[in-house]
Amino acid sequence: MPGDAHDLLLIIDFGSQVTQLIARRLRELNVYCEIHPFQNVTAAMLAEKAPKAVILSGGPDSVTRPGSPRPPREVFELGVPILGICYGQQVMMEELGGKVLSGDGTAEFGRAFVTPADEKLDLLEGWFSTGREQVWMSHGDHVAEIAPGFRVFGTSPGAPFAITADPGRHFYAVQFHPEVHHTPRGSQLYENFVRAAGFSGDWTMGAYREEAVRMIREQVGDAKVICALSGGVDSSVAAALIHEAVGDQLTCVFVDHGLLRLNEAEEVVGMFRDHMNLHVIHAQEQDLFLGALEGVSDPETKRKTIGRLFIDVFQKYADGIEGARFLAQGTLYPDVIESVSFAGGPSVTIKSHHNVGGLPEKMGLKLVEPLRELFKDEVRALGRELGLPAHFIGRHPFPGPGLAIRCPGEITRAKLDILRKADAVYIDQIRRHGLYDEIWQAFVAILPVRTVGVMGDGRTYDYACALRAVTSVDGMTADYYPFSHDFLSETATRIINEVKGINRVTYDITSKPPGTIEWE
Repeated sequence: MPGDAHDLLLIIDFGSQVTQLIARRLRELNVYCEIHPFQNVTAAMLAEKAPKAVILSGGPDSVTRPGSPRPPREVFELGVPILGICYGQQVMMEELGGKVLSGDGTAEFGRAFVTPADEKLDLLEGWFSTGREQVWMSHGDHVAEIAPGFRVFGTSPGAPFAITADPGRHFYAVQFHPEVHHTPRGSQLYENFVRAAGFSGDWTMGAYREEAVRMIREQVGDAKVICALSGGVDSSVAAALIHEAVGDQLTCVFVDHGLLRLNEAEEVVGMFRDHMNLHVIHAQEQDLFLGALEGVSDPETKRKTIGRLFIDVFQKYADGIEGARFLAQGTLYPDVIESVSFAGGPSVTIKSHHNVGGLPEKMGLKLVEPLRELFKDEVRALGRELGLPAHFIGRHPFPGPGLAIRCPGEITRAKLDILRKADAVYIDQIRRHGLYDEIWQAFVAILPVRTVGVMGDGRTYDYACALRAVTSVDGMTADYYPFSHDFLSETATRIINEVKGINRVTYDITSKPPGTIEWE
């Protein structure tokens, strides 16, 4: 994989909800890193990976509990810089001769302020210019005694050992989370750490592109590759990258299931076939999908039906491509991480509607996954590097089942047509007001209810629709976008005036926990 050519920063995951943010902060510094759950980190793995530095993540467990997660002792014998965060700090102290206790009124959750000690530390360069730094704490246990060789470089009201270090061994430990935006100068702390570890910052999308192209050519040889092209960012970038590597050996199959946004099929096929000269099969299977969904209202049944039919349709067209031995997927690094159970149990299901799930085994194909080391923002950067249009690179995520899950209740062609038009007006409004790039995802859902309304001098009995727009840093959690009242009023008026079949518009202002950004 392209990452093998770069110095590695190993992140040992102890189950923190924000471990991915550590990796994102490091990637922003052009440092290649990998996240591995603690139980997978062995002496043999360390010898094979040879990390240039190590970060120990936070986690929900208590080091005072017998059998709590620990790294192998060999981590501390590598002779490389190590940074322990929250639970990671406490593990370092326990493993290296310190002591951690529970209770005693020193738990801290939320915003706190750290003040510096008199002695300077290279890790803290650029910190404490105003005398103290805001940080984000989340700990019940506390360090009661630091390990031999460590000294204190920062304290908070609930953490007398908020920042500790053994500068001689380049071991650093902080009780707070530098990776979250509630620690405003956390990125500076990570930058100081990777600079002290000697990273050159050579993880760029230009370099990744060159290495990925070379490795795709080595993997594929003269065989044919097929790719399920959805028009989303991930599959689009994967297709463009593989096409650059093997040219006409790639065939893309675009499955039109009748659940796409207004004019979406024409835009996707037109861009890749006409402007990028890719071989694209436009599988127009609207009748098949909509026929199978007729009368179905359960959301999970919809997802499973669409996923099953997608596989059948894709296989039908792929079987006609002679010499195809590889299947391209736009798998991203978060998918890889989330497929590994932190607790060591079986892998979790990421998406019940995963478009090509099971196809490699069923069709006897090998996988090509050129994006599996990248986060979403890196995929967008790679897309720009490959010359994909900005409106494709920056487009909001769109679910595999399409409008089926934005149409709660039974799906009909009439409801889908209404939904497409309302969604197009909503997105047009967002673009007109210059808000599109501020929003992670925005869409309309047509509600499974009809309401009485008065329009002009007449009585109407039409559908209500809900507008949704969320902001997100990483796609894992989301909060609603705070539109102005004027914007909502103007948008509702346009939808009601321009879309026949809707007489009422609402705006959903609920925030969402991890993994539930899309309408359910």
